[in-house]
This record gives sequence, C-alpha cells and structure tokens, in this order.
Amino acid sequence: MTKPFLIIQLRPEDAAADSELAAVLRYGQLQTSNTVRLRAEQQGLTANNLDRYSAIIVGGSPFDISTAEAEKSALQRRIEADFMQLLDQVTKRDFPFLGCCSGNGLLGKYCGSPISRRFAEPVGGVDISLTEAGHMDPLLQGMPESFRVMVGHKEACDELPTQATLLANSSSCPVQMFRLQQNIYATQFHPEGDAQEFITRINVYRNNGYFEPHQAAELIQRVSTERTPWAHEILRRFVQRYS
Repeated sequence: MTKPFLIIQLRPEDAAADSELAAVLRYGQLQTSNTVRLRAEQQGLTANNLDRYSAIIVGGSPFDISTAEAEKSALQRRIEADFMQLLDQVTKRDFPFLGCCSGNGLLGKYCGSPISRRFAEPVGGVDISLTEAGHMDPLLQGMPESFRVMVGHKEACDELPTQATLLANSSSCPVQMFRLQQNIYATQFHPEGDAQEFITRINVYRNNGYFEPHQAAELIQRVSTERTPWAHEILRRFVQRYS
C-alpha cells in the first residue's frame, strides 16, 4: 500500500488552514485517505517518523522568520526549532519535501541563507522565469520559459543557499524556487494558490501587515482574475512523482 503524504500546516487560523488544505488536495490530486494532516502549532513535529510517509508538503504561515528572536512568540520559536530537527532528518535522507512560502523560508534558514524583507512581494500574481537547471528538473520539464504564480510574502531568501540549485526566479525576487539534493524542493510562491484561496487569505490576514487594511477590497478585485495553472501543475507533478 502506498504511504500517505504528510501535509504540515503552520497557520493558527482555522479558516486559512482549512482553505489551504483544500487547495493542496485539489491541485495535488490528493484525497484525505492518502494524506495525513498535521497542524504544527497544535501538534508539534518531533514525534513524526518519516518512514510512515511518501513525502512532505509544507504550507504557508503568518510568522516571519526574520523577526528578531526576542520578539517571536513562544509558539513561533517552538515551530522553528521543531522544523530544524525535521529538516535534519529530511536532508540526511534526501527525503521528498516541498516547502511553499514559509516552507521555503524555513529550508533557506536551515541552509544558512539570510532571510530578510529585501525581496518581499505584495499579494497578487507575478511572472517567474525558469533557469537552465529549472528546465531540466523533473517537476518543471516542458513548462513555459515564464509563467504566472501567486505570491504574498513579507520576507524571502536574500540569496540562494550555497548547496542548492536555483530553478526559478523573478524580477522582484531572485529565489523563487530551488532544489536541495535531488528530492527537496522549496517555492517562494504558492503552487496551491488560486483566486479563491487568496481571497480567503486577504480576509483572514488583512491586519497582519501584508497590506494596509483599506486595500483589501482592491486586492480581492485584482486577484479574482488571476489564473495560475502551471503553478498548480508543479504541485500535481510533485505528488505524482513521489506517490
């Protein structure tokens, strides 16, 4: 029997977490029967045995890794510490892993890449471009040179981790997707993101500093026309490859 996918979520807000999970299942073509949902803020990560799973998918989070340690909540510090232990296991085994947005930042931090607000991107759609290595990667082969993705982040990797391979970049953020070893992936964008998912997040996070609260209606109108099928294809291919 095929092992399930472990979906790790970092969103304390139920509405955002539930919506994100539904999007991952939809575009990854997964079912609840072949996934295990883990909300890290509730359950922690330290008790997990990777032998139980086919792969790991990590979603986004309202937490900022670049926040000064003294200003981080006890919950955030615990989640980050748990992740460093998890990534020890993942990298030791080159275990299939896809970190999306916050998952990207956590993997970047683990690899020693500085994380800051230098390459933040506002909520909405952007065009990313594949690198030469990206065109050769199994998750990206045959995709267009450039395609649309959904973003919205206050921080990003300032530079590519030294041991990583850059797969995609953009004019506003130089590290949009990278791979570590052969099976460990990270995206600064949201491969599960679509218009409805981002409308939910705009409503949930309107007071979290991603944008001014009075901009919410304008952002909802803007994202409502976004279509990102190639980003969704990355998620589908990741699931297909490691099923």
